[in-house]
Amino acid sequence: MVVANHRLEAYTVNLPEAKLHRHEQFRSTFLEHDRDVLVWLPPGYDESGREYPVLYMHDGQNLFEPETAFQPGEHWRVGETATELIEDGRIEPLIIVGIYNTGEARVDEYTPTGDKRLGGGHADDYGRMIIEELKPLVDRAYRTKPDAANTGVGGSSLGGLVSLHLGFTHPAVFTKIAALSPSVWWGRKTILKTIREAYSKPPIRLWVDMGTAEGRKGLDDARLLKAALVGLGFAPDVDLHYAEYEGATHSEQAWSERVGPMLEWLFPAR
Repeated sequence: MVVANHRLEAYTVNLPEAKLHRHEQFRSTFLEHDRDVLVWLPPGYDESGREYPVLYMHDGQNLFEPETAFQPGEHWRVGETATELIEDGRIEPLIIVGIYNTGEARVDEYTPTGDKRLGGGHADDYGRMIIEELKPLVDRAYRTKPDAANTGVGGSSLGGLVSLHLGFTHPAVFTKIAALSPSVWWGRKTILKTIREAYSKPPIRLWVDMGTAEGRKGLDDARLLKAALVGLGFAPDVDLHYAEYEGATHSEQAWSERVGPMLEWLFPAR
């Protein structure tokens, strides 16, 4: 296993409900661009001494802070939502790692195949960055439960696509997968081919959703994805949650409203 030759060095963003650590300019040997990484620690982390499951999420600048969101002020409110659910006893306390995207390279890093016009095709390298470099450092720097049963990955749009790809190619690392409005269309629906050609159903728990205002093509693709997953053996409301949200658009605001249900599905209170 290759590990990047640097440490996680952080400064803390003080939040009223928890702590958000910012690790600037994380460097990978597999990818061209450096990126910031945020690590959100749940309420009581410093006092508990316990170990926590971890959810790795893409497009990290959209998750916690309104000023860094793609649409300023429209962040996912992941910290606030997770805090409320933890304090209400509705989810297991967890650590959430937000991995910044790198702007123009986002398409390359979040897609499993290349396209002559759009580029792409470096999702496997992005996965190696998480699995071989970032995750070992997070596991050393924080009190985590590092096994696959306690490790998830999630995102929206192309972030949903790469989450599905990583779940099916690395089920020994990630068993909790969140794909909000996934870009099933990419590469002539290559993710459907990955699922249909799988030798067996991986032991993962899936959240898949789509908004009804994201277009007919998006809805049709999401339904094809659900059918492929069910065909492989996933059972709705057992290890697959599929939902269509009436009137929901392809936007940070829409996804922020699904953070709570997604966390409750993937990390229910024990």
